[in-house]
Amino acid sequence: MKSKILALSKNEEFKKLLQQKKMSNKYVTIFFGHLNNKNKNRFNISFVTKKKIGNAVKRNKIKRRLRNIMNDAFKKISINSHYSYLVIAKPTMLNSEFKIIKETLFQEFIKINK
Repeated sequence: MKSKILALSKNEEFKKLLQQKKMSNKYVTIFFGHLNNKNKNRFNISFVTKKKIGNAVKRNKIKRRLRNIMNDAFKKISINSHYSYLVIAKPTMLNSEFKIIKETLFQEFIKINK
């Protein structure tokens, strides 16, 4: 069964996730936890880039990179779909190589799902 990736939509969902578990590295901060009333068969994740990072073109580039990485991660490593995730990008992500960012995020999600 193919699982579809969904974004969080409600303000309450973001607030609840911000109060739960957190992991941070050089490129992103990841908040994760269980949300009530969420479809457990779907992978719930949202990407946030702050305006301090740059203009809309730069922020969208970061979000595209994150979406691509998460699609690969969902296919290659076992990610717990019972959790909901909130990924907040840091400015260091803009000028770093895609391959390095991808390896770092794969390691973080492996740690989360142990």
